[in-house]
Amino acid sequence: MGGFLLFICESGIDCMKESVNLISKLPGTGTTIFAVMTALANEHKALNMAQGFPDFNCPAELVERVNHWMKKGMNQYAPMPGVPVLREKIAQKTEKLYSAAYDPGTEVTVVGGGTLALYCAISAIVRENDEVIIIEPAYDSYIPAIELNGGKPVFSKLKYPGFQIDWQEIKKLINFRTRAILINTPHNPAGMAMSAQDMAMLEKLTENTDIVIISDEVYEHILFDGLEHQSVARYPKLASRSFIISSFGKTYHTTGWKMGYVLAPEKLSTEFRKIYQYLAFSANTPIQYAYADFMENEEHYLTLSAFYQQKRDLFQQMIKGSRFKIMDCRGSYFQLLGYDKISQDGDYEMAVRLTKEQGIASVPVSVFYHDKTDNKVLRFCFAKGEETLQKAAEILCKI
Repeated sequence: MGGFLLFICESGIDCMKESVNLISKLPGTGTTIFAVMTALANEHKALNMAQGFPDFNCPAELVERVNHWMKKGMNQYAPMPGVPVLREKIAQKTEKLYSAAYDPGTEVTVVGGGTLALYCAISAIVRENDEVIIIEPAYDSYIPAIELNGGKPVFSKLKYPGFQIDWQEIKKLINFRTRAILINTPHNPAGMAMSAQDMAMLEKLTENTDIVIISDEVYEHILFDGLEHQSVARYPKLASRSFIISSFGKTYHTTGWKMGYVLAPEKLSTEFRKIYQYLAFSANTPIQYAYADFMENEEHYLTLSAFYQQKRDLFQQMIKGSRFKIMDCRGSYFQLLGYDKISQDGDYEMAVRLTKEQGIASVPVSVFYHDKTDNKVLRFCFAKGEETLQKAAEILCKI
């Protein structure tokens, strides 16, 4: 039963307000670690290597194109699945890169960011008591989205320290309740990238099942050392059962614009759009037109791997003399550093201490595990300018 709280209104008149007994849908969930560490970094004026965003600007031409379309009057609702010209450009790029044909009318959907896309994909297919296999460490939005839709996350861990997928373990987890397998490549936070052999195993395990693949590929253009992105789009049998989620924000240094897209066969796209239309309806109109224009510049995304590899290599080179262990990074713009030779503190405690005492913010990797597995590893974002990377390295080398 609710009680009543007595309070005084500003008008001076006594008012009655009924209190509400509320049972949280996410009782174990607090504020996301990215917001927590960024707030801590701001409070202590620390270098923010925690949250995954560039500290340099996007291409000036892209800003100019947004301004152009705003002045042209493209400031009202876009069509729900996205402006047609952008969907056509996405389909063309996908076919050119991965030899996969997606119908821009029925199989490409532009959305307000990758996190929203993940939620809509999960919501479209997961029902009460369905199981979704998650490979940990995993981005922190996966589990809440599954639980909010009545599903049950089931966990497999990447093998530490190499972060390989244990396909035999995943095989054992599959049963009649398995609705989906959620993969992420290139991987945040581990920096691993799935291989053609991994995709072959995934194809074999899901053959002759109704399992859906949700493939988080937001870092698709950021791979290193000559690796080629193994999108599920390359594999027709996988593509026929997959949602592929990508991000304009990661590709064009515009994380604050919150724009991404989803590729899926028509049957899955139809269900996805049923959900999406009631959560956001459509994404930002002038920005969609601007991306469509800028996608003509293929060099930008084709050279993105080299752009970020230079930053990875520079950062690694500058911290070679530190006491931190440099973990292998094959993709994304995150570098994991082990600190077990420096301290035995838990990684959350270590991250907080480094922020407050040393002036550098990171993300503790244990938050990406449901059971808070702590391997004494921190995640640092190297999507930063050279000056920022230099400052970060100077701090880390003194610890």
